[in-house]
Amino acid sequence: MELYTPDQTDRDILTLLQKDARLTYKELAAMLHLSKSPIQERVKRLERLGFISSVVALIDPNKFENCMISYLQVQLTNHSVNAFRLFQQEVSKLDEVLECYHTTGGFDFMLKVVARNMIAYNDFLTNKFGRLDNIGTLNSSLVITQAKRETALPV
Repeated sequence: MELYTPDQTDRDILTLLQKDARLTYKELAAMLHLSKSPIQERVKRLERLGFISSVVALIDPNKFENCMISYLQVQLTNHSVNAFRLFQQEVSKLDEVLECYHTTGGFDFMLKVVARNMIAYNDFLTNKFGRLDNIGTLNSSLVITQAKRETALPV
């Protein structure tokens, strides 16, 4: 894997694509005052090097009647490297888990979980998540309103 530090043009490309991934090479070139070919080469390099990992459509959860988001903090009973690795592998298989972070503080992991409603969330906790080994203390926080939702990283 080649080492690469993005220059300002690459950072500008990443910033623009984070705002609108549907921009064409021609549109990017016009915005950055370059020709299409170098822009295309730069975008392909940024993809190849993993700076651009995927291109997705962001869906507004507020458009769905039944969409409950919660943050689930998890403390494991076993803190070995293998136990952490196994937990991450198993939790990654659960469709309801949108994000999983290994964290510092009183809990080992924080998960972002989506469910249709409280009944579905309880089913997830009891029949899916609760069946995983090594689960200790849990703390759920349900999202009431969303003040900000940003996916773009400052580059």
